[in-house]
Amino acid sequence: MISVIKTLRRAPISAKFGFAIVFAYLCAAIFAPVLAPFSETEIVGAEFEPWGGEFLFGTDNLGRDMLTRLIFGARNTVGIAFITTALAFFVGATGGIFAAAAGGYADQILSRFVDMGMAIPPLIFALLMLTIFGTGIVPLICVIAAVQAFPVYRIARAATMDVAAMEYVEAAKVRGENLLRIMFREILPNVAPPLVAEFGLRFVFIFLFISALSFLGLGLQPPAADWGGMVRENATLIAFGDITPLLPAGAIALLTIGVNFVVDWLLHLASGLKK
Repeated sequence: MISVIKTLRRAPISAKFGFAIVFAYLCAAIFAPVLAPFSETEIVGAEFEPWGGEFLFGTDNLGRDMLTRLIFGARNTVGIAFITTALAFFVGATGGIFAAAAGGYADQILSRFVDMGMAIPPLIFALLMLTIFGTGIVPLICVIAAVQAFPVYRIARAATMDVAAMEYVEAAKVRGENLLRIMFREILPNVAPPLVAEFGLRFVFIFLFISALSFLGLGLQPPAADWGGMVRENATLIAFGDITPLLPAGAIALLTIGVNFVVDWLLHLASGLKK
């Protein structure tokens, strides 16, 4: 723990700024019911109330408080994006490490299946699957995790191919250790740094992907607060010079920047480069 604190203290300003943003969003997501002045779906005023007074950022197209919706949007959008990223990584990274460690027909079959999956544009595939299976939270998580597991597989397999050829892995095979033990004890610790960095980048991709689907009406469904959906619901205000729809868009952009700052620093640490 002490070494982690020392490492964070030596982090550049950009990384500290990124950690501050991520921490603020996590607090908003966890303590949303405490921080929000109203409930998530409560109609508290007229449509499109101006900023100020009781409503710091005004109200939306139904008269719900925008600040409240922004805070609950952190819980919904970020939480679902994190769960989806974790599922995509569990499937994709496990499959990639297994394919590279096993080799032979297992590697060829899995890799060709992934090639076919990656040949389909992700947005088109997601739109098709969500149209078939519905737009609930569970189908949304499963569909996006399946789409994003393909590139995770390729990265995990590429990282594992070099490690699987190392002498200590060959020695483990000679000792008679089973494949699962080799994967998780010998290979995984040595491919973890690039995978951790990729987790951060993939989270950003999935976060933006969910927001794009919500903007198109196929992401999180009303009345749940979602930043992509909030942009769509209040987009008409742009024509009148009102920047209210830019608030959820700015929340999306700010988190993306913060996570990228943290990921850049993690990649710097993993590469072993020093100033």
